Amino acid sequence: MRTKVAIIGAGPAGLLLGRLLDKAGIETVILERRSQDYVLGRIRAGVLEQGTVELLDKAGVSERLHADGLIHDGVELCFDGDKHRFNFHELIGRTVTVYGQTEVTRDLMQARDASGAKTIYEAENVSLHDFDSDKPKVRYLKDGVEHELACDFIAGCDGYHGVARASVPAGSIRKFERVYPFGWLGILVDRPPVAEELIYAHHERGFALCSMRSPTRSRYYVQVPADEQVQEWSDDRFWDELRRRVDEETADNLVTGPSIEKSIAPLRSFVAEPLRFGRLFLAGDAAHIVPPTGAKGLNLAASDVGALAEAFIAFYAERSSAGIDGYSARVLSRIWKAERFSWWMTSILHTFPDTDAFSRRIQRAEFDYLRSSEAAARSLAENYTGLPM
Repeated sequence: MRTKVAIIGAGPAGLLLGRLLDKAGIETVILERRSQDYVLGRIRAGVLEQGTVELLDKAGVSERLHADGLIHDGVELCFDGDKHRFNFHELIGRTVTVYGQTEVTRDLMQARDASGAKTIYEAENVSLHDFDSDKPKVRYLKDGVEHELACDFIAGCDGYHGVARASVPAGSIRKFERVYPFGWLGILVDRPPVAEELIYAHHERGFALCSMRSPTRSRYYVQVPADEQVQEWSDDRFWDELRRRVDEETADNLVTGPSIEKSIAPLRSFVAEPLRFGRLFLAGDAAHIVPPTGAKGLNLAASDVGALAEAFIAFYAERSSAGIDGYSARVLSRIWKAERFSWWMTSILHTFPDTDAFSRRIQRAEFDYLRSSEAAARSLAENYTGLPM
């Protein structure tokens, strides 16, 4: 079998890349080691920047997004019960849209199925070969039979633990990482959100976030130690802890209920450099991880594949290699801006093991500066709603 671009990973990054290339008439095959149902079962965040929405418009997969997505003009930040709303639309004329990553994935899957483009789920033992030459190939097992896929390029969109980055020789790649000493314990509940917009809360007991997936489904998080076990948290314990960390009005208005999903997500910052290795390109979580505090994960992945799609389209349409040659430097510039913003949001909103009275007063001073300075508020709005390439 042969194709132009072999895409490893059928998450939103791989599917969006495949869709953009498909619309440009560039043949792709996507290989995914998990089943389609497993991919759709992943619970992830869904705050979309305007640039991500525009890219999904370009891909022709945004009909449900515009019908069901919740447009937010801003967010609320809370420090020890003192709450302030930052109106992004008034500050810079931009908004964000809340639309679950699972739904983005579903829309992309349906579009790919309708187009007839090939996706191979439950592809086992995927291995990448000869990507340092002009004849790369991918081998995999399907139903116990070994297959080989020849291609012009390989796009590694298979996540942090995927085979794509692991295939790069150790001496050819640098890795930058920070692992945080806490995670987010999150629950999903079929109850109306406590507020119309997201609430980020700092409390001496730890961080909390009030979010949503729809007008009837809410997502809540509390900071917990990195070694915490999810089974130690009953629903009642979670709701009690959340109430302690948010402001009094939010606590009083909280509509609780049985969780339909509960999990702990570790927090880390990670960047790989470079992101091109001959005919192999890394994108999405294979290239970088950001703490979810800045709502950048899915948006950064979309930005990566938007740039990579442009590069491939220019190569095939114009025989120009400028885009693929410049891909790594272009996207890494934006990646590090997102890493900085996500690190900053994490540092001011969470309680660290070594946080002392001085550190908390510095965090409070940062919060007070944000709400008193229009320039600082504009910077928050610009970073949250979309970073430049």
